[in-house]
Amino acid sequence: MHMKSWQERIRELREDHDLTQRDVAALLGTTQQVYSRYEQGVNELPIRHLITLCRFYKVDSDYILGLSEQRTP
Repeated sequence: MHMKSWQERIRELREDHDLTQRDVAALLGTTQQVYSRYEQGVNELPIRHLITLCRFYKVDSDYILGLSEQRTP
């Protein structure tokens, strides 16, 4: 069974909420280019951004990190 990568998960969550990369970048206080590099896996996602995304999307960090298939604990 293929577990989705964290890059796939953050892209999927963004698309599920009908948000652009620019929208999420603004939430994180970064640029669209930097956020795009997170989704591409070029840059690592800082812990502070992981926490912000978990709170915003109301999902568990293990879900974003690909350690669980459950969105919430």
